[in-house]
Amino acid sequence: MSKRLTILGSTGSIGTQALGLAAENPERFEVVGLAAGSNVELLAEQVARFAPSAVAVRGESEAEALRALIGDGTEVLCGTAGACELASRSTDLVVSAMVGAVGLEPTLAAIEAGNDVALANKEALVCAGELVLQRVEQRGVRLLPIDSEHSAILQSMLGHRREDLRRIILTASGGPFRGMQREGLESVEPEQALAHPTWKMGPKISIDSATMMNKGLEVIEAHWLFNVEPQRIEVLIHPQSIVHSLVEYVDGVCIAQLGLPDMRGPISFALSYPERIQGAVAPLHLEQLADLEFTAVDHRAFPCLGLAYRALELGGTAPAALNAANEQAVTAFLERRIGFLDIPRIIGEVLEGHEPQQLDSIERVLEADREARHSADGLIGR
Repeated sequence: MSKRLTILGSTGSIGTQALGLAAENPERFEVVGLAAGSNVELLAEQVARFAPSAVAVRGESEAEALRALIGDGTEVLCGTAGACELASRSTDLVVSAMVGAVGLEPTLAAIEAGNDVALANKEALVCAGELVLQRVEQRGVRLLPIDSEHSAILQSMLGHRREDLRRIILTASGGPFRGMQREGLESVEPEQALAHPTWKMGPKISIDSATMMNKGLEVIEAHWLFNVEPQRIEVLIHPQSIVHSLVEYVDGVCIAQLGLPDMRGPISFALSYPERIQGAVAPLHLEQLADLEFTAVDHRAFPCLGLAYRALELGGTAPAALNAANEQAVTAFLERRIGFLDIPRIIGEVLEGHEPQQLDSIERVLEADREARHSADGLIGR
């Protein structure tokens, strides 16, 4: 029996790769829902290929453009409400791959509806990890990580006792500026920051990788996913991107998950769990590997990682404020309105000016998000 899939963020990097795996394994997967932002041309192609019963787009103008391209065979929803409606419909797995805080409400809607979720939208856990995990437990659904690091941790923990865990080690490629001193980062241009040496990702995630905020968000995500204290989550630079993360146990044994830097690996694991898809990723030839390097993070050059730990320390709505400030700063950098090192400066100022509130409702999260964006925009304009 095939597994029914709803994919939120179907025109992005994760979404298109998930659809590629579905197309290669039609006997295993049926695509029943798709959601995208404004790329209606690509979404129309996906509708023609997979014939989902319903799709969602960003706004009414995109909905009208899409209807003109696909006709009347597929229901078209729009806005956040439309994405939430799509995510809450009966399906076997919702792939949450929207980029940014916009993915929070649809992810919660999927969980509330009792749907299992494959999570690529790390911001859902960064902004509202406590709320998300409470609802996962209440609804009894699976939350499967798609991030390569968290997929690696999950795979390294399967079959082992949680109480035997000593620490989690997240690996980071170091991005395009690995080894650079802080002074050398002053004049970085967006094109340089987008040129990731090992992974192919969208622009926002590529910039997050270059600043190492991506790794900071992953620390927060790991804290919630695996119920591990921040002080037991560490980050090491591993430029080869072969060891995707490690788990160390109390007896000193480390278990790691290795593979080529290909997102089809963690995507396929989440889509097919608890089974695996044959041939999803090219095999790893260990005899052909050069040395595997591991080095410490230069926190002076890349302060965003420390800001993420600081947000966890502050607690409550602080991680939501951190994420909102980062999204605004990254957009401004891509638009050449600020410099590369202004990104952590703006995030740091917003975070220290934020008064954390208790994380007791989605409205509280959205309020913190709005306030932090407003503060960040003020700093950017200045």
